[in-house]
Amino acid sequence: MLAPLRKPRIETERMVLRLPQHSDYRDWTALREGSARFLQPWEPEWARDHLSRRSFTNRVQWASRSFGQGAALALFLTRKSDGVLLGALTLDNIRRGPAQTGTLGYWIGQPHARQGYMREAIVAVAHHAFARLDLSRLEAACLEENVASRGLLERSGFKYEGVAQSYLQIAGRWRNHVLYAMLRSDRRGRA
Repeated sequence: MLAPLRKPRIETERMVLRLPQHSDYRDWTALREGSARFLQPWEPEWARDHLSRRSFTNRVQWASRSFGQGAALALFLTRKSDGVLLGALTLDNIRRGPAQTGTLGYWIGQPHARQGYMREAIVAVAHHAFARLDLSRLEAACLEENVASRGLLERSGFKYEGVAQSYLQIAGRWRNHVLYAMLRSDRRGRA
């Protein structure tokens, strides 16, 4: 019989990154609701029940199941000093075999933006992905005009690779995205 997987816990200088828990519902809802105008221009359109308990329960179950299957690592960013929820980062679409790659997605609550938390989280998850998960490549994409996200990716070590036409539906419209990647052994120089 296989032993159960140990739940992931990644610690940085200021944060603990961990799977979401049912007890996070109120904090998650308050942060998403309070940051809605800040987040919605950059995200897929929120479903009517986006902030519902049922929707959150589905997210928690998906995160646990996906981790168990090795398909994704969905993490909440919590501040070490007081346990406050700051945002989330997901390493999704983990592909094995000859690809050994995954796709990074992230969001941060408006009160915590531009304080270096997400860069700290991305660097920690990239290290985990390369050292512990044995991935070779991480990919990320953002809207062309999302200057903050582009800068974050570049400061975190990702390099620009091109533009994907009609890559994702954002705020209800198919939108082009700029593509970035980070390689475990990158010889391409600085971003």
